[in-house]
Amino acid sequence: MKRFIPAILAAVLLSGSAYAQTINLGPGGISVDPRSSRERAIDRDDRREMRMRERDRAERRERREYRAERRGRDCRIVRTRTETPRGVVRRETRVCD
Repeated sequence: MKRFIPAILAAVLLSGSAYAQTINLGPGGISVDPRSSRERAIDRDDRREMRMRERDRAERRERREYRAERRGRDCRIVRTRTETPRGVVRRETRVCD
């Protein structure tokens, strides 16, 4: 037994052809990820960008639905003009009743 553990350790260290960047032990069993950390970071960034695009798309859809829902109601534009020491400030606000 004293010789067995160092022999396995030496065999693992010397076998440079079969290596993995990440080895995961989980409930599904053992998984080996041969990608480098840079490749994993690139994949992670791609997934993050995809989620952001999907979130933006969903927000645009919600805004479009909200505007369609509000369309046809009695709306008016209220224009205010305020004089300040620095000059005239004009604002336009859309008010829907």
